[in-house]
Amino acid sequence: MILDLFAGPGGWSHALTVLGVQDVGLEWDEWACKTRAAAGQLTLRTDVAMYPTWPWVGRTRGLIASPPCQAWSMAGKRLGLLDQPLVHQAVDDLAAGRDTREALLSACQDKRSLLAAEPMRYLHALHTTGEPEWVAMEEVPDVLPLWKHYTAVLRRWGYSAWTGVLNAADYGVPQTRRRAILIASRVRTAEPPAPTHAQVAEPESLFEPGRARWTSMADALGWGATDRPVPTVCAGGGPGGGPEPFPSGSRKALSNARDQGTWTPRPDGTTPRPRRDGPADPPAPPFNARAHRWSWSLRSNNQAHATIRRADEPAGTLFFGHRANECTWVAEPATSRPEGAQSPAVPDPIRIAAREAGILQTFPADYPWAGNKGQQFSQIGNAVPPMLAARLLTPHLRVPLDPDDFALAA
Repeated sequence: MILDLFAGPGGWSHALTVLGVQDVGLEWDEWACKTRAAAGQLTLRTDVAMYPTWPWVGRTRGLIASPPCQAWSMAGKRLGLLDQPLVHQAVDDLAAGRDTREALLSACQDKRSLLAAEPMRYLHALHTTGEPEWVAMEEVPDVLPLWKHYTAVLRRWGYSAWTGVLNAADYGVPQTRRRAILIASRVRTAEPPAPTHAQVAEPESLFEPGRARWTSMADALGWGATDRPVPTVCAGGGPGGGPEPFPSGSRKALSNARDQGTWTPRPDGTTPRPRRDGPADPPAPPFNARAHRWSWSLRSNNQAHATIRRADEPAGTLFFGHRANECTWVAEPATSRPEGAQSPAVPDPIRIAAREAGILQTFPADYPWAGNKGQQFSQIGNAVPPMLAARLLTPHLRVPLDPDDFALAA
């Protein structure tokens, strides 16, 4: 089996499902477990730090681990950085079969810090029977020194191991999410997957396959190929509620058209792209002429240093779990107004919808997020983007990856 520690709402698991493989996820959070259940993923609701290792010995092909990142993340207090010596000590002790976690935990500034050492407890137990065949781990970039510590131990045990920081945008994720990755294998050379995307498209050459341009938020959300997409309208206003970004009377026409699946609005007023299963769509309705006054960008949080990206770019790293980390769509005039013309009222910021945030993490548009909005956003922000997970796992699973299996927009 494939064992997934700190499985969350199913980022790794969904990637495996798309690839035709199933894992067993260990997860404590109630709502993440409910999301996984609704998605049909096998889950044990348990504390990874308390669960015994013996049930997995002799039956584990691969081990996946994405320990909670709150203690290390830029979005939190980062007390995990102060606890690094204790975590490194825990890794050394667990690799030698000594369980000193209780004493080390009492000295930690953040009790979650030591969770980053838990995978070593499982690895040591499995190592006695020559398992697992491969390992894949993910965390925020500041955990890279700890991953290097893991790779040193794994190499002593006969693994080929690699660790480094990868940018999810280089693998088709519409988000410049940088994460420390560890890959190890007993049967093949461990190396990062070849990037499939670049900030600027690279044409195919005699020696290189070429790379597509980074996937933009507009492309992922199905807003068309212009640089002035219009956020999806949903009940109660724009994405996630809020003020209506379109003129009065347009909501019903837009809702009807979208519900019927007949067209995708384009702010430039051109004819939308043809449907895959029918004739070309009708021209965009007249309200687009007014809606496309605004250029929409995504603001990563409401703090002064927030990352702001236009919709024709990938998102910055999505942080959730605290009101200071709310992502919002913000508008600015898309074109200069004629001299003397009255300045139109700028639409208020619109909070991103959970469905949109999930798509930007490369989950399907209909992924069954459980809980209220806060619980859903917390799960999304902590998840591994399934598209990145699939790129990391396919070499170990020896199965092909069809990028079309990860079509994002509904």
